[in-house]
Amino acid sequence: MRIIASAAAALSAAALTIGLAGPANADLYGIDDPQDTNHGSDILAMSFRNGMDNIHITTHHLGLRRDPKTGSGGSFFIDTDRHDKGPEYVLSGGFFAGTDYALVETEGFDVAKWGDRVDGDYSMRVNYKKERVHVVISRAALDNPAKVRVAVRASGTRTDGTSKGLTDWVGKRRTFTPWIQQG
Repeated sequence: MRIIASAAAALSAAALTIGLAGPANADLYGIDDPQDTNHGSDILAMSFRNGMDNIHITTHHLGLRRDPKTGSGGSFFIDTDRHDKGPEYVLSGGFFAGTDYALVETEGFDVAKWGDRVDGDYSMRVNYKKERVHVVISRAALDNPAKVRVAVRASGTRTDGTSKGLTDWVGKRRTFTPWIQQG
């Protein structure tokens, strides 16, 4: 428990430092998220960087496991157009061993609005030891936007097969980070 408290304190300090740097004009944004569920799908913190060539999104979890029975997975929504409400892209995939992921176009958060797979470079890596998920998407795959913002959702399945109450959004449901300038 001491390791978790130390990690949470370090992430809190990092998020506070990043927050003081003025996230609307920065290339990095971080946020702590409360423990909402007792499942590996629970997101404790997220950081987001809008780099020169790629965007990076990293989520920190408690209890990430390789076991497919967890049904743990997430969706990383990317908004690239201030004039078009909602996300234009979503990278979605499982957080358990043996699963896959894909970056697709979307016209909103609803799965029914997800469209064609995006051509371009992107990856999602799960580190079970560090309980971290790291997403990298090339800016070229997103048509090189000057500013982007993200919203992240994770969910999972209980051992009895139910999933009610195991969905966690970073912050409030369907809420984006501030717009982050490329840099």
